[in-house]
Amino acid sequence: MDILHLVDRLEELFNESRPIWFTHSVIVDEDRMLDLIDQMRVSIPEEIKKAQQLLANRDRLLAQAQEEASRTVQLARDKADQVVDRDPIVQAAQVRADQIVAQARAEAELTRREADDYVQGSLTNLQLELERLMNQVQNGIKTLQAEKLQAQQPKE
Repeated sequence: MDILHLVDRLEELFNESRPIWFTHSVIVDEDRMLDLIDQMRVSIPEEIKKAQQLLANRDRLLAQAQEEASRTVQLARDKADQVVDRDPIVQAAQVRADQIVAQARAEAELTRREADDYVQGSLTNLQLELERLMNQVQNGIKTLQAEKLQAQQPKE
């Protein structure tokens, strides 16, 4: 289950809860709250797995870009070796090979940067969601603890 959906359900549970007069406290359905927390515990590892998959995809893209750059360089070298006997052609081939190598490196670097940006953005979003979720969970725990303390105090 999507963690954002669970957070929405937690917020819905909070909004449906009954307020306690003259306080900032509310009465929350304990079973529903604990059920949502359990679902979040299950869902968070899934979000982490997704982030790890993003990192693996980034590494795969980088390896593919490097392999393609190496293949392009090797093709340029092979073509240059075929025309070694013709001096002007060899020079032109060397220039072209250098251009191809430079282009391949630039493309590999661009691909790496784009993959890094994508992964960083995804991980940042995940971190923000997890922090927001932790704050909501902590607030829920504090509220429940405050209600428990208030219920334990003798009434006047």
